[in-house]
Amino acid sequence: MQVPRLAHIKPDWAAVAADLAAAAPSSGEAIADLNRTTAELFPNLAASPVPVLLPFDTGAFLKDRAAGVTEKHADDYLSGFHLSPFFLSGPAGYDAMFTAEAREMPELGIAFSRPIEVFISGFSLLYDLDPPARMTERPVRGADLLGIEHVLLESYARNTFTRYGVPYVVSILCFDGAHSRYRMISCRDAGKVAERFLKALHVAGGAPAQPLAEASPSTIERPAAQSADFTFHSPGDIIPGTGIHGQGGRADYTVYSKMRFPLAQAPAYANSQSFMNWGDCDSTGRIGLGMEGVIPTYRCRIGGARLIKDESAGANYAYPWRDNFCEHRFFTVGQCPGGLGHQGQDIRPSSCTQRFVGGSCEPYQHDVVAVREGMVLRATGQMPVYLFVNAPDEHIRFRYLHMSPRQLDQDGVVSGRVLRQGEAFGKVGSYFQRERTTSYHLHFDMQVPTRYGWVFVNPYMTLVAAYERLIGGRGTEIKAQEQEEAAVAATQPPLLRVRPQTRIAGAGFGPPLPAARPRRNDLGGDDPDDGIEDASHAPPVAPEPKSGAASPDLGSGPDPAVTAVSEPGAERPAPVRPMGGGIPLPRDRPGDLRRHLYAGHARPKAGHHGL
Repeated sequence: MQVPRLAHIKPDWAAVAADLAAAAPSSGEAIADLNRTTAELFPNLAASPVPVLLPFDTGAFLKDRAAGVTEKHADDYLSGFHLSPFFLSGPAGYDAMFTAEAREMPELGIAFSRPIEVFISGFSLLYDLDPPARMTERPVRGADLLGIEHVLLESYARNTFTRYGVPYVVSILCFDGAHSRYRMISCRDAGKVAERFLKALHVAGGAPAQPLAEASPSTIERPAAQSADFTFHSPGDIIPGTGIHGQGGRADYTVYSKMRFPLAQAPAYANSQSFMNWGDCDSTGRIGLGMEGVIPTYRCRIGGARLIKDESAGANYAYPWRDNFCEHRFFTVGQCPGGLGHQGQDIRPSSCTQRFVGGSCEPYQHDVVAVREGMVLRATGQMPVYLFVNAPDEHIRFRYLHMSPRQLDQDGVVSGRVLRQGEAFGKVGSYFQRERTTSYHLHFDMQVPTRYGWVFVNPYMTLVAAYERLIGGRGTEIKAQEQEEAAVAATQPPLLRVRPQTRIAGAGFGPPLPAARPRRNDLGGDDPDDGIEDASHAPPVAPEPKSGAASPDLGSGPDPAVTAVSEPGAERPAPVRPMGGGIPLPRDRPGDLRRHLYAGHARPKAGHHGL
């Protein structure tokens, strides 16, 4: 495991004081006077060690307050933008969000009916990462915007610049096309809004702080004891063939935060939702392989392992863990080899409750908790929950997906709320735009500030370290063994060769897997060992199959309620499943269809709309 590489920023506060003194008279303590005056609008403003730049007419506000004018609304000083409930400052800088309405800015010529959300962040530290892939740089026009870099990265139009020696970024979620689509403003029009925002920026507060010692952050803390059962594949070792264009993952051993694990109780299983049992193969196509009793079996056109159409299959609820940060998706991820990927890690809870054999798991059975103390960014009715963390040597925004928006609304999980580390605030679900449209899991990801703004990083090893602390034991890493497996395969007859992903007991391919967790096929039940999570971490014993042998590809034996059948027949050709809605414009290239569809998914995943 590795700690993150950080660069600490030293602001030029003398230049800030000089600018404030020139803008408005003060008692000689210009910065302190400003903080006292603006704190009513921006709580805890002085906690930021960098100058807080906002689209705020500081001079007019100070003159009105000096003259005793207090009846004006805060928006009167915001150059056409509006306050939101989200403003957070702390040792690592500050983050704020404002909204705008196109109809209130007719001079921009924008036809967009929804609120436009503009984020601004100022950083006292930056994470040193490799340059992101698939980043598009755009020219910035206008002499008054010199020194500003405009880039399009991970569905956001970003404007980065340095002022007073501090890096800042202004970003807007947008659709990279000529017109607004999928309820997102076009990136071309987002640039017009950003330009107006940038021209309105003034210092609204902040305070000089003692410089932090530039020591390595202490994000790694591992138990001394070894876990008897927890195993995990190396970071970047995704299921072979499931990356974009056959590429692999990102081998990032960085532990970005000493956080708590996001699920309340162990065990939990980090693995793929798309390319394991019950998965949809990310809509790349499936090939039927016959039946396993009454349950269909199939394989994905990419990936290749034999799967069963049963979400509770044993392999889904067993170690080892597997990274899927760069798994096949068409979301932009700058830290993945091809610039496209999944953006985060999927996590299954301890058990699956089913209404019937072969069905989906019942949602909302397991608690989700805050991994760190931080502030929530979320609008009413939205699925994603962002948790912003601002602490010494740590500036991260975590994102949780697939919980119930209705339950989150009822529990008051909305922008501005502060969550304590370990506080339960939701339950694992299967929500994506509507109920039961994905598997039962929690999607968890994280972003850190860089010179290009907020960038997705692989959370896998951060989760491994957090899980080890939760269970009180170190896991065993299963390193890539392609050469060893190839050597073994070369000594076997062709019909007996084992797929690289197959782990057969006694084959010597690493630590033995624990027994699969039992599943529940009813909602009530009187069985005390019904698969619901237990305070201990001892793996439960899987039920003995009534007949048939365990399938190495499925990771578990036949279900007790399913009659075993003979070997499935040969693979039968099957058409590639359609991708669904989202028809491109006539002038778009045919290859843009999937990109457009995933761009439409970017809005509900990003959330935070309607604030």
